[in-house]
Amino acid sequence: MTVASTLKSWYWIHKWTSLVCTLFLLVICLTGLPLVFHEEIEHWLDDGKPYAAVPDGTPPASLDLIVEKARAMYPREVIDFVFMDDDEPQVLVGMAPSYGADPGLSHFVKFDAHTGELLKDGRLASEEKLTFMGIMLALHVDWFAGLPGELFIGFMGLLFVVAIVSGVVLYGPFMKKLPFGAVRASRSRRLKWLDLHNLLGVVTLVWGSVVGLTGVINELATPLFGLWQATEVAEIMAPYKNDAVPARLASVQGATEAAAKALPGNTVISMNFPGNRFATPHHYMVWTKGATPLTSHLFTPVLVDAGTGQVTTVAHPPWYLTALELSRPLHFGDYGGMPLKILWALLDLLTIVVLASGLYLWVARRKAADARIAALARQSDDALRQAREAI
Repeated sequence: MTVASTLKSWYWIHKWTSLVCTLFLLVICLTGLPLVFHEEIEHWLDDGKPYAAVPDGTPPASLDLIVEKARAMYPREVIDFVFMDDDEPQVLVGMAPSYGADPGLSHFVKFDAHTGELLKDGRLASEEKLTFMGIMLALHVDWFAGLPGELFIGFMGLLFVVAIVSGVVLYGPFMKKLPFGAVRASRSRRLKWLDLHNLLGVVTLVWGSVVGLTGVINELATPLFGLWQATEVAEIMAPYKNDAVPARLASVQGATEAAAKALPGNTVISMNFPGNRFATPHHYMVWTKGATPLTSHLFTPVLVDAGTGQVTTVAHPPWYLTALELSRPLHFGDYGGMPLKILWALLDLLTIVVLASGLYLWVARRKAADARIAALARQSDDALRQAREAI
């Protein structure tokens, strides 16, 4: 294969992978901007009661007390999860009509972590999806289509990565006669935008590759968790497969303390109740995380017997779930504070320019080609008319 034919193949790959994913990537980049600052925006939009002012060192309220308050508010519903926020003094109790019910009917109740006071009775999940941040998240993750939407968006992310790789292959040969980063501002508009497209593509190369690959991994979260549950968790649960669900659940506070003792140095951040799709019918799934900058993004679940409150096992996640956990902070840039978030937002904006300019270049090229064809047709018509007149 000649160099020219190789470059032609790479050009074809770059053009079509870019065209297919551009519209979806534009939506993903636009919705990604507010999601980078989701914590700040959600705090600004929060209409719940403020946290109680308490002295430093005030111990948290008992989780059993908080769970009972949530049960009393919705006696006909089941508790799905409890989330203990380590950034804000709040505890969220997830409620649902029943396990396995329509996820849109679930909701949360927010309590003050220190006093146990009710702060907010949240909307239904179906209503949360229609809020500003809910719409941004849905358009970014699954386009309101659930798992099929997640897999489709993941495929678009994969095409984006292929477009980046093919763009890198083409950059050198197409720009070899120009200084690196040159922008021919005095030439035609199309050439100027072509140079800008290439320059900004190089500037965002590493960031786009990282965000694209981590986005693909994130979209595989549901099947990866399902694989883990169907293999390693299923083996752990094999001795309990014939056991009935405990008639009376053990203390929630006791379960979290038992999990904390099983993993000294880790912080308990949430727990799924028996019947939740991430737990088992017989166990609490207590999620912990490390204390260092790296391990704070790595989650280790502890299975606690929901009848006795005793630890059954520490279920160390497999490598693919570890990769998933590490990909999330890299994708949204939420591991380095506000400076990194601002950097992520600026690179996101530059990527939007790259995508939009690529679409413009394709349209401009099509128009130029159509104009050339029309000019050739006119020339042919004129030549034919002149030949007839000469006869």
